[in-house]
Amino acid sequence: MLHGYGGHNLRVDLTTGKISREKTDPKQMLKVIGGRGMNSWRLYDELKRDADPLSEENMLLIGVGPLTGTLFSTSAYMTISGKSPLTGILGDSAAGGFFGPELKVAGYDQVIITGKAERPSYLLIADDHVEIRDASHLWGGDIFETTAKIRKELKDNAVQVATIGPAGENLVKFATVACNNSRMCGRTGMGCLFGSKNLKAVAVRGTNRLTVADPLAYMKLCREFDKRIMSHPEYDQRKALGSTLLMKALNGLGILPTDHFQRGIAGYVDQVSGERLAQIYKVKNKSCFNCNIHCSRYYITDEGESEGPEFETLCSYSSRLGNDDLKFALKMNRYLNRMGMDSLSSGETIGWAMECVQRGLLTKEDFDGLEFTWGNRETIEKIVEMMVYRKGIGDAFAEGTRSLARRFGKETDVYAFHVKGLDMICGDPRGMKAFGLTYAIASRGADHLRAEPFFELTERYEESEKRFGTRDAADRLSDHGKAVLVEYTERQALLTDCLTMCKNVGLSMDILDFPFAAKLLRAGTGLKFTSENIDKALKGIIDTDRRLNIELGIDNSQDTLPRRFTHEPLTEGASKGQVVPIKQMVKDYYRLRGWDDKGNPPKKKN
Repeated sequence: MLHGYGGHNLRVDLTTGKISREKTDPKQMLKVIGGRGMNSWRLYDELKRDADPLSEENMLLIGVGPLTGTLFSTSAYMTISGKSPLTGILGDSAAGGFFGPELKVAGYDQVIITGKAERPSYLLIADDHVEIRDASHLWGGDIFETTAKIRKELKDNAVQVATIGPAGENLVKFATVACNNSRMCGRTGMGCLFGSKNLKAVAVRGTNRLTVADPLAYMKLCREFDKRIMSHPEYDQRKALGSTLLMKALNGLGILPTDHFQRGIAGYVDQVSGERLAQIYKVKNKSCFNCNIHCSRYYITDEGESEGPEFETLCSYSSRLGNDDLKFALKMNRYLNRMGMDSLSSGETIGWAMECVQRGLLTKEDFDGLEFTWGNRETIEKIVEMMVYRKGIGDAFAEGTRSLARRFGKETDVYAFHVKGLDMICGDPRGMKAFGLTYAIASRGADHLRAEPFFELTERYEESEKRFGTRDAADRLSDHGKAVLVEYTERQALLTDCLTMCKNVGLSMDILDFPFAAKLLRAGTGLKFTSENIDKALKGIIDTDRRLNIELGIDNSQDTLPRRFTHEPLTEGASKGQVVPIKQMVKDYYRLRGWDDKGNPPKKKN
């Protein structure tokens, strides 16, 4: 008996309607672990390299991990993967909530969706019963409405729904997939991938029981992990504020993106901070499945209510665009949640336009008469709606920042802040060098979640010397010792994605190590996981992602950062004078990863 895992993979061809199941292979799981690792290997083995991301040939994979849905805290996540409509390379995004555990108890470790439905459809998975159902009556509905209607139609409020909104239907290249209304698979356009297949939603209901190989040992390990969480020095702050605590924290370090990264300090940060959100608008905390932090926030304003926002959305629609109105940022968060569109990519397109107008490169005549000035709330609200429905100039914005810059030319690409087509997150790498390296080498583009080397912000110098062989790994302004930190945390981040657990806990709080993970996996699955073979599996997955991207057109020239971060020093605050010497850090990273000087992994062994 295969413990921990759901036990089956599900294949669905939307074109032919064929549905089949195959047993999960225990030997393969030692190689891929689960979740993102399983998805990455499937893409590498089966994806046609020349497939148009919006064609029937692209694959849509949903993966969960071996511990998802068990007593293990924060084991709530699932990962959606495919060839990204936004970047054209490896795309994936993860979300928490309750969908992942429900898929597991329905008996599945991975769902493999191919083809394209003839009409709007949704996929119903109820244990052994799998059905492609008509969704014509759901098409056009927002995420909240769609979730409610599916549950009403199925007469079961416990059904878990992953769905797109109008942005995904209209093939906005950075559309999202939402679970539990507000838990977003936000990056790389997985919602667009849903829409390209005429797939409105996946609804899951599971009634099976999960088993673990050694219940007593597993329970003991889970309790130990709970203690690590509860005793963590950041526990109370993370529970109260979630990721929005970063607004004031990054501002204090001089690296809070302000006016499209022109500055690192927002003088009005107190007006848009996580503390102000908690004080005025938050009415309760919420959590994902089996989490003891409850870091999410539910808020009510006189214009409506919603969940969130996370730091990236709050920053994207406040300081990044020069907006000092918290209530407006919350309004935009609610709209993005309902429409299903990524706050980071949409925010970057707007910031790009604002700076291009500021620099005299473009004018309002280029943008249907919209006034792209800093903090212009009327323009922000209007262009976001135009993106969702691809109206007027919003049609061009819906293609993403890289595409916009190519369309307009005039050196506007200098202000398009992306790596490999994926827009920059809200953290200025000039004041945290390891994050800069992470953005440059991340397999899905300008992304912190592929490594999130939070350790460099801790100033734990003695621990840094012990763990990484250098004190510089704990110094955010040093460019030395960052390759070793990123190489380690990249594996740690991947491990959380393979287990499908929360990165805020396993990675940012730095409480999941490889020996502990091996114990968990052995007790949970009964398979012979060790620190050594876990490490080998993680390195193999990272190499596989790189090989796939190379075959999709990536080379080492794209492992870099936009010019602002490498040549324009910050002018104020605690990171004044800093830039990112990215070239040497990338070379150091290649060496540690065992790649050649052009970023090529060793040839794959048969």
